[in-house]
Amino acid sequence: MSAPQAMRYAAEQLEELLGRSPESVSAVQPTEDGWEAQVEVMELERIPETTSVMASYRVTLDQDGELMAYEQTRRYARGQIDRHA
Repeated sequence: MSAPQAMRYAAEQLEELLGRSPESVSAVQPTEDGWEAQVEVMELERIPETTSVMASYRVTLDQDGELMAYEQTRRYARGQIDRHA
């Protein structure tokens, strides 16, 4: 499976479980057993949009693209900027 296919499968299957459309896939990487992706989802829509609550989910897929696990790894305001030293 290619990286674009893994991204698509991760987003589609997470949407099915959560009932919310993913905003983006921010990372994807191969693992020994398949793929791991970070998927960004809007958890709570607010006005102004920059205050909407977003969540990052780590999604684990097997070699065939089937979802094996997912977990929420972070919640943040849409307008928040990460500062890395």
